[in-house]
Amino acid sequence: MEYHNPVLLNETVEGLNIKPDGVYVDVTFGGGGHSREILERLGPNGKLIAFDQDKDALENDIDDERFLLINQNFRFLKKFLRFHGYKTVDGVLGDFGVSSHQFDVAERGFSTRFEADLDMRMNRDSNFSAYTVVNKYEESQLRNVLSNYGELRSAAGMARVIVEARENEKIKTSEQLKKVLSRFLPAHKENKILAQIYQAIRIEVNQELEALKEFLLQTNEVLKSGGRISLISYHSLEDRLVKRFIRNGMFEGEPEKDVFGRVEVPFKAVGKFIIPSEEEIKQNNRARSAKLRIAEKI
Repeated sequence: MEYHNPVLLNETVEGLNIKPDGVYVDVTFGGGGHSREILERLGPNGKLIAFDQDKDALENDIDDERFLLINQNFRFLKKFLRFHGYKTVDGVLGDFGVSSHQFDVAERGFSTRFEADLDMRMNRDSNFSAYTVVNKYEESQLRNVLSNYGELRSAAGMARVIVEARENEKIKTSEQLKKVLSRFLPAHKENKILAQIYQAIRIEVNQELEALKEFLLQTNEVLKSGGRISLISYHSLEDRLVKRFIRNGMFEGEPEKDVFGRVEVPFKAVGKFIIPSEEEIKQNNRARSAKLRIAEKI
């Protein structure tokens, strides 16, 4: 299957500081680019476990006795590592968001470029799709999704228009949704606003931020002391969660101080965040918004 080049390949894998006989996890397998690079750096006694909830990714399975691919959401990281006999690991890599493959397959409904049914499911076994959000959510729910996950100023108006339009006819396709919201899509900003709308609905369909929070908390439980996380985010909502977790070990508030005014946090950042070079962005447009953060378990 056609998958594009992995983003920040060397930087992300180098961030794991791989030990040849270590155990590593790639929680966003996709086309397997990052996984193959990790395997190149592992010795004969090393192990790599990969996760991907999208069955399309199974077509890219790697024939290597050191490799195990698990067809599950990374929010179940700890559960499935334990199931396969791994209590702790040496490093975890995550490349979040939608894969290039998912964007490029029109019928998946992830891209604003194509006319398609409202779908956007990363796990196609799920019964919950973009159609459900657009046609069954109450107006207040729609407003919150568009505002919180799309950061859209016109969220309230958009939600109202969607609810009014679906009373006459169900909104089944991307083209219908675009037509319903046409008053909010001025020509000079149409693509940007559509991308925000799609992002909001997609995040809700796949519970992306909830899954990310659950996953991050579990990295603290499964990583050995000195183990690394190497995580790529593509929008501010993801990156904010990753940044706060690395800094505080939590997503809201501040960690408690002891009697000496010190705080105990599970991770320490390794360097500053990394963004792709101009050359990589030219070769792979998906990389343009990527931000890599690396941290080490204390």
